Formats: sequence, structure tokens, C-alpha cells
Amino acid sequence: MTMTFGINYSFGVFFQPLIAEFGWTRGVTSGAYSVMTFIAGFLGIFAGGLNDKFGPKIIGITAGLSLGIGFLLLSRINAIWHFYLIHSLILPVGIGSCWPGLVPSVARWFTAKRGLMTGIVASGIGFGILAIPPFADWIISHYDWRKAYMIIGILTLVLPLFLAQFLKRDPAQIGQFPYGEEGLTRIEKSQEIGGLYFKQAIYTGHFAFLCGIYFCYGYCLHTVMIHIVPHAVDMGIPTASAAVILAIIGGTSIPSRILIAGASDKIGVKPSLIMALSMLVVSLFWVQSAHELWMLYLFGALFGTAYGGVISLQALAVAELFGLQSVGVILGTITFTYTIGAAVGPVISGYLFDIMKSYNPVFWVAAALAAVAFLLSLFIKMPGKAS
Repeated sequence: MTMTFGINYSFGVFFQPLIAEFGWTRGVTSGAYSVMTFIAGFLGIFAGGLNDKFGPKIIGITAGLSLGIGFLLLSRINAIWHFYLIHSLILPVGIGSCWPGLVPSVARWFTAKRGLMTGIVASGIGFGILAIPPFADWIISHYDWRKAYMIIGILTLVLPLFLAQFLKRDPAQIGQFPYGEEGLTRIEKSQEIGGLYFKQAIYTGHFAFLCGIYFCYGYCLHTVMIHIVPHAVDMGIPTASAAVILAIIGGTSIPSRILIAGASDKIGVKPSLIMALSMLVVSLFWVQSAHELWMLYLFGALFGTAYGGVISLQALAVAELFGLQSVGVILGTITFTYTIGAAVGPVISGYLFDIMKSYNPVFWVAAALAAVAFLLSLFIKMPGKAS
């Protein structure tokens, strides 16, 4: 999680150096990220299905190879088609397989404290955002962007491949039971291992609501992660200080993933999701008036808290609404709708900036979509709940 999403969200740090060297527009540069995100989301459906059948080990190995080789190749690019080719064919394999290919295993390993443990695993994303974009910026400032791609690529080839060797699909593979299962009745155990098949789930209203929520969320999140650093630089803020905004977003998302996902064990997934989405809306309204560095840092803290909470609740909502029968492929499909939003968000925002010469319209659109996601969350009805 740390390496994959740290790499994914470091795109904004490479944004300005690439534009400065090659003269690409922001819309064209953002387009490569959008293409990668869209393809990655589609591949995530298959990664989720592979997790349902074989578990996460092969997925972790594949992700490490894809991202490591992809970053090494990015260090050698000399044309825009090189940039697009790598972002279209190589990086999406690693980016797309990580979340739906790994997270469903947490639900299989934990019956009790499932929310808390999902939040802890998801906190790896926050550590990645906290560490890798500033690390990449430091390498760029002391050497160049090619060295940054190369060094991060080598690290990615080593760490995920090693860690993947320890992953198991479920505790049955080592003769154990899921944590907390001993306290369940026979009926409850049957419900835990059962649930809807994929073809049944897609015809439910809740599936559509979750798709809508995470489409809007993906648009907002990736618009901010790609464009907040250029926005800050346009305001006259040094690149190093602007990159700290990404670190704040990643850093604050770490405790929020654990606390908000953990809170869902007690107050439920729906109230936790509503709370996190409300913070997302407030943060995107706040950024409209953030004209100083401290205000952008405050935005980063609020946005990061919301971001961490919303994403950590995704797998929990899927498991609670549809059961574990096809949790991987259902999660992968909902993640695909998220990545559609993530794909169109940065490129639309880039072209909107090219036309309007301002980021204010960009963030107003994001705020409106965050409000739509909040409203959709009100209509979700969890099993056995009154609301």
C-alpha cells in the first residue's frame, strides 16, 4: 500500500519538472495520469476476482514488478508518447491491482474488529503519501527528475516483492480461523462466508449508490492530488513548501483511516461514511478562500482526514452490504467507477485551468461533486439497520 499509492500520488511532484523540460501543457500532462487511472480501475476488477480465487500473493508480486519497471522506464523518456505508453501499459497493472487485489483478504482474516484492521492496512496509503512525494521532490531538487524515477523504481522492485511472499488468501490456508469467529453462532458464520454473487449485487440500488459516491470521490481526490501543488506554486509558494501539502494530506489520512474505520465497528459504516464525506465537502469549500500557506496546510489536514476515512470505509461497506462471497470482484468494480472519476477529474481540471487560467472553477466543480456524494450516502441502508 505504501509503495503503490506513494508512487501514484507522487505524479504531482513530477508535474512541473516535466512541463519545464518538455513544454507540455497541463492538460496534456494530466491526460497521462487520467489514462493510467482509467485503465488501472478496469484492471482492478480482474485483480479482485483473482483475490477471490487465489489470494493476494501473486497480486503483490505483479504490482511490484509493474511499478518498479515502469518507474525505471520513466527515467529514460524523451517524448510525450513515451510518457503515455508507460502510463497506459505498465503502471496501471500495479496501480490497479493493489486495492481490490489486497484489501478483500482483510475481511476474510477478521470477523471482529474488521473496521479497525482495514483502517490499519489502509493507513499504508497515508504513509506512502507522507513519505514518497517529499522524497521524490528532494531527489529532484538535489539531482533531477530522472534520478528520482530511477531510485524510486529500484525501491519498488525490492520491497513489495519481498513482502508479498508472506501474504495468504485466508486463515484456512494455515489452519486457523478468522479473528473473532469463535464468538459467532452457526447462523452468523454462515452469513459471514455467504453473501451475494456479483451478478446479484450489481442489480441492487446500494451498488449504484456506492458507485456514484466513489465516482464523485475519485474525481475530487485526484483533482486535488494532481493540481494542489501547481495551484500553490501559482500562488508564489516554493515547490518544496507546496509538496508539504501532499505530505499533510497523507499524514492526516493515517490516523483518520484507523479512527474512522475503527469507529465503524461501533457506530456503523453509514454514519462513519456520512461524517467523512461531510468533512470532504467542507474542505473543498475552504480551499476556495485559502490564499496563504497556512490556510493550504489547514486544507490539507481537513482534506486528508476526510480522504482517509472515505477510502477506508469502501471495502467495509461492500462486505457489509453484499457479504464475502464475491467481495473482491464487487470491490474491484466499485473501485473501477472510482477510477473513472479519478481519470476524468485531473484532465478536465487541467483543461479547465488552461481555459480559465484559474483553479477556482476547478475546485468549485470538485466541491459540487463532493456534495453529491454526501447526499447519496444518506440513501444507503445497511442490513439490519433502521437507516
